[in-house]
Amino acid sequence: MTLVSPGKPSRVKSFWVDADTEDQTEDLYTCPPNCRGEITMMHIVNANGNTTVDAYWYVAPQNIPSSKSSDPEYSTWIVSGYQSRILGGKNMTGGEFIQLTGATLVLEPGDKLQIKPSGNAAPHIDALCTVTETFIPVG
Repeated sequence: MTLVSPGKPSRVKSFWVDADTEDQTEDLYTCPPNCRGEITMMHIVNANGNTTVDAYWYVAPQNIPSSKSSDPEYSTWIVSGYQSRILGGKNMTGGEFIQLTGATLVLEPGDKLQIKPSGNAAPHIDALCTVTETFIPVG
C-alpha cells in the first residue's frame, strides 16, 4: 500500500548510482512506464575530497502541467523536460553525507532523479534512493 495509490499492486525497490565524472549528470532512478514512483528516501555521500553536488528531479516533457503554458520557457520544457533542483550546489567534504527522508516525492512515468558532481577532477559521489513503484493499469 502506498500514500497515493492505496490498495493497488506495488513493489518497494532501492537504486544506486556512482557519480564519478566531473560535471556529468547521472540518472539515479527513472520511473518506468505504467508506474508511479514514490521516493521516500535519498542518501548522498561524498567518498573523495571536496565536491559540489547537485540533485535534480527531472520532470519528463509529457508530465509538464499545462498550467505552465504561460511561462516563456514552456515551449522548451515541453520538448526537453524540466530539471527542478532538490539539492543545489552543496559543497560536501570527504565522508560527508546528506539523507533526505520524512517527505514523499511522487514521480510519473519518465521522470528521473539525477545527481551531478562538480568542482573535483576525481569525484566519487554515491547516491541511493528507496522507491515504491505502484502499477498503473493500462486502458
